[in-house]
Amino acid sequence: MSVAIYPGTFDPVTCGHLDILSRATHIFDKVIIAVASSDEKKPLFSMDERVRLIKENISGNPCLEVASFDCLLVDFARQMGVQAIVRGLRAVSDFEFEFQLTQMYRHLDGDLETIFLMPIQDYFFTSSGVIKQVARYHGNIERLVPPNVVDALARKFGHR
Repeated sequence: MSVAIYPGTFDPVTCGHLDILSRATHIFDKVIIAVASSDEKKPLFSMDERVRLIKENISGNPCLEVASFDCLLVDFARQMGVQAIVRGLRAVSDFEFEFQLTQMYRHLDGDLETIFLMPIQDYFFTSSGVIKQVARYHGNIERLVPPNVVDALARKFGHR
């Protein structure tokens, strides 16, 4: 069975993330969504909240699994028995950072491949950071994140 890992902070999960996941399930038998602790990024949502928001959007899909981690990604990938890391690219500006990450992954584990997938053009401009900023000021994010995330952000920012 081919297994991949899709790592990220997912603070919060967006429709772009879900689009990448959908594409990855056409390539791999199983995709593990690996939610990083990312304390240095100071996430808005706790680890449990981020995992729950993702699980609510993938329930019923036996090809997808959610797990959290707080270690080197390549070590976690080895523990999970994956063959590839899935990364999303939105724009050319993402490439340099992703290229550096991929080279480090290869340095740490030469057997682990990295696969880059692009979301549909509707989501090229979105990121979790931009979503949070727009939501904080009551902007419309309804086409960019799932409904449970719209509600969770509204609660976080005291809009509901």
